[in-house]
Amino acid sequence: MAKTPGTGETVETSGRRLRFGVLIALALLAVLGLRLVVIQGVDASGHASEAMEERLRSVTITPERGSILDSQGRVLAASVDRYDLVADQRLVKDYRAWNDETSEMEDVSLDDSLQELSTVLGIEAGELKDRMVGDRPYKVIVKRVTPEVKEKALEIGIPGLLAEPVSERSYPNGSVAGSILGFLGGDGTPLEGLELSQDEHLSGTAGERSYEIAADGVRIPNAEFSETPAVDGQDLRLTIDQDVQWFAQEAIAEKTESYDAAWGNMTVMNAKTGEILAMADSTTVDPADPTATDTLFWRPTSLTQSYEPGSTGKISTFATALEKGVSPTDTWTVPNKQEFNGQVINDSMPHDTYDMTTAGIFTRSYNTGTVQVAETVEDQVRYDYLKQLGVGEHLDIGLPGSNQGILVDPSQWDSRQRFTTMFGQGYTQTTLHLAQILQTVANGGVSKDAQLIDAYIDPDGSENVVPEAEGTRVYSEETSEEMLRLMEGVVELGTATPAQIPGYRVGGKTGTGEAAGVGGYNGYTTSFAGVAPLDDPQFVVAISVHRPQGDWKTWQVEDTAAEMLSYLLTKYNVPPQDQEPQNYDVFPDEPQKRPW
Repeated sequence: MAKTPGTGETVETSGRRLRFGVLIALALLAVLGLRLVVIQGVDASGHASEAMEERLRSVTITPERGSILDSQGRVLAASVDRYDLVADQRLVKDYRAWNDETSEMEDVSLDDSLQELSTVLGIEAGELKDRMVGDRPYKVIVKRVTPEVKEKALEIGIPGLLAEPVSERSYPNGSVAGSILGFLGGDGTPLEGLELSQDEHLSGTAGERSYEIAADGVRIPNAEFSETPAVDGQDLRLTIDQDVQWFAQEAIAEKTESYDAAWGNMTVMNAKTGEILAMADSTTVDPADPTATDTLFWRPTSLTQSYEPGSTGKISTFATALEKGVSPTDTWTVPNKQEFNGQVINDSMPHDTYDMTTAGIFTRSYNTGTVQVAETVEDQVRYDYLKQLGVGEHLDIGLPGSNQGILVDPSQWDSRQRFTTMFGQGYTQTTLHLAQILQTVANGGVSKDAQLIDAYIDPDGSENVVPEAEGTRVYSEETSEEMLRLMEGVVELGTATPAQIPGYRVGGKTGTGEAAGVGGYNGYTTSFAGVAPLDDPQFVVAISVHRPQGDWKTWQVEDTAAEMLSYLLTKYNVPPQDQEPQNYDVFPDEPQKRPW
């Protein structure tokens, strides 16, 4: 049999191998052809879609966060434009650039450009080179630079260096209203205050931009592009007046420091509407640097800290008694110490036994007389009125952390608690509760829910004003008018004479309650609630100072309230009234000759 020269194979064997190779090639071509039929004919759109998905990139468009404004439209919190400088490291290299002086293209050294960029960013050129040179398509070089820095950096012309817009929160007034505004985390997550509770309104809705990229990661010009615009967040306009808030913060900080107290707070309210003009703390967080402040002050203590009010709690006790038929001029015999159903009630300081008017008992804040007055009203009735005034209830003003206080049902009162609740012990409330109670009395007996948010403003400027609460009548107008006269007696003849303001009739009530701690009562909270002017109540101020040091008989916060009320009357152009005080007498006869 013939052999193929040089191989040792027969011609027949070689032919078989050739035929086998041809068959394999034909089979492969058949498979490839079938695959092409499937791709181009049977499932062309599916494979095209897969290819598109591989090339398509989507970028989230971040909406601009809404601003927070005071009642006059002044900015308390806003987002400012900042930029992250990022690099496609694959493109960062020596390059050519146009030279205006020579009017021609010239070679530019990357090292020279990085040295120039170093001056702009304040980063060593070597560090910049480590960050920018490599094979990564996306590398953050520096975060949150100003628009001015961004422009200078991009003007250098380094290829692959880009700027991405980001938003940074700015609080132009520092700590003014800081605990109300709250703050964001480093990643933009809302953590406290209105920034947290109103995030749904402030944050807006993100958009999306989609585009095609080539294999090298660069966007393909004129290729498919789509965009869903972002919807910016709503602005938030508050009832807070920036100037009043600042004044209140300064005043309560000074008072708290003078007594070396744990904390102090002040709430200022519009007597007719319930709008909060200020809610101040003795220590206020700066939203730009929250960790520098104790977490206690990250939220308004007027909202979060409850305490036994002491004698400011007598406002509701006496108002309820008047509503149920007691007269301001009714006469009572008031000793320094008195037993009621086996429980001995004492006044804070010894005094003779007096025949006093109802108004006089309130003026001098005697506990024994208060119990006599309160005994004319059933326990359940007193409790019901406290609940109507908001005690034991959360006061929703749109902020997190509301403390409802403690007010248990009368069926759970022990034999002593039914008496202590008459003069502000045995239950707790916040300073905001105290302001709400006095607002009710000052507003003719109609309670208006405390309000912090005035309006939500859309990106196009449309205002969605929060409707003023309709109000709930708690006391009659007659009872409220009588209570204002009783409170005027406290300022004119009683425990709050430092609250007097020349040219204006002022009313109020002082209070000092024992503060509970580990192992029992071990301190005090001193407070005052005031209203002015009494002929047409405009403003309510409630102040509390917790655990002041020193002799309790020397504590007074009513002078701070007078400073605040004087400021408000001047700022809002409330003219003085040439009226004599209309307070009731303390005693039924010769009131001014009795010792005090």
